[in-house]
Amino acid sequence: PVQLVESGGGSLQSGGSLRLSCQASGYTRITYSMGWFRQAPGKEREGVAAINSNGETTYADSVKGRFTSSQDNAKNTLYLQMNSLKPEDTAIYYCAADRRWWLLLTNRNAYNYWGQGTQVTVSS
Repeated sequence: PVQLVESGGGSLQSGGSLRLSCQASGYTRITYSMGWFRQAPGKEREGVAAINSNGETTYADSVKGRFTSSQDNAKNTLYLQMNSLKPEDTAIYYCAADRRWWLLLTNRNAYNYWGQGTQVTVSS
C-alpha cells in the first residue's frame, strides 16, 4: 500500500524557516504527482504546492516566493522548504500523492493518498 509520512513540523517565531519532509513508500515516487496542503483550525484544507514527476512545480499565491517544493527521487522523499513564515501559515501540513504523474494541481480532490500531517505553529 502507498504510505506517506510527514515530518519536520514545529513551533517557531514569525520570520523563521522550516523544512517539511514527506517520506513515501509502497510505490516509485517518480511515477506520481505530489502535493502539499494545509489546514488551519476552522478552515478548509487548502493547496499550498504541487510537483509532478517532471519536477514542475506550482504554488498558491499566499506562499509564492516563500515556499519551495523539491524531491529526492533516490530517497523517495518530497520536501517543502518554508521561509519567512508568518502566523497565518500556522496549520497542519499534509502531503498527498496521485498516480497521474503529470498532474500539477493544488486541488485536494485530485489526490488519492494522504499522510497523517505535521503541525506547524508560527507565533508573532
